[in-house]
Amino acid sequence: MPNISSVSQFLRLAFADTRELQLLHFALLLGIYLAALLGNGLILSAVACHHRLHTPMYFFLLNLALLDLGCISTTLPKAMANALWDTRAISYQGCAAQVLFLVFFFDAEHYLLTVMAYDRYVAICKPLHYGSLLGSRACAQMAAAAWGSGFLNAVLHMANTFSLPLCQGNAVDQFFCEIPHILKLSCSDAYLREVAALVFSASLAFGCFVFIVLSYVQVFRAVLRMPSEQGQHKAFSTCLPHLAVVSLFVSTGMFAYLKPPSISSPSLDLVMAVLYSVVPPVLNPLIYSMRNQELKEALWKLMFRCVSGE
Repeated sequence: MPNISSVSQFLRLAFADTRELQLLHFALLLGIYLAALLGNGLILSAVACHHRLHTPMYFFLLNLALLDLGCISTTLPKAMANALWDTRAISYQGCAAQVLFLVFFFDAEHYLLTVMAYDRYVAICKPLHYGSLLGSRACAQMAAAAWGSGFLNAVLHMANTFSLPLCQGNAVDQFFCEIPHILKLSCSDAYLREVAALVFSASLAFGCFVFIVLSYVQVFRAVLRMPSEQGQHKAFSTCLPHLAVVSLFVSTGMFAYLKPPSISSPSLDLVMAVLYSVVPPVLNPLIYSMRNQELKEALWKLMFRCVSGE
């Protein structure tokens, strides 16, 4: 029985068989990646350069942009390189690094979205306590906890996954290294240890999701009691996009990692992977900027400053 040390590389899912389609997929992925870099880069620059945006909400948004950049940079560049150079291979070390960083950014983003829901709850339901509950020190601690928890969880899953003996080949039916597909290559009952770890992580994620939903239930109840329609519009414009992002992110991610093998298929797995690893980093900048007047004004000022050369 060959063990994990005999596997020097993995073969990932190819997007297409013909050279023309491979180049088309490369161009499509490149466009998506550049859009994510541009959108999240603009948010980072706007929040960093404009003092009006130095508030807890935008501090967490800056962290979200960083995590989105990390998440999409973990998967797409290697997929683009493989499509361009007509190869499916990724080294053993590269695959382990992909698992580590993807789980790190994915989990940290989920915890950060939970913190962002708490921020909106305090801002709308307890505005008089906002300064004391979400001071600069508290915000830094919550952000650090999200990043730190994500990293510890990622180390746990990476260590569990890559300590397994493999005897089912080295073909990973996904365009990046994803834990469920690596577990399919295992020939030992020890993979159940990682399955248990995934279930535990999913339980934490579901608990965070319940907290987010309950927070927004309270937010929406408070918003509906507001006498000002303008205040209601502003509150809904910042909260509804956040809830939409969280729902897409959590539902597709949990389905990808916990779906039963009986309903697994390459096309379904590919769609789910794109929905949780590619779509949120691209859409988040649009969702958070389109309905946010302060951020739009900061972005316009930033672009005007760049064009005018000031």
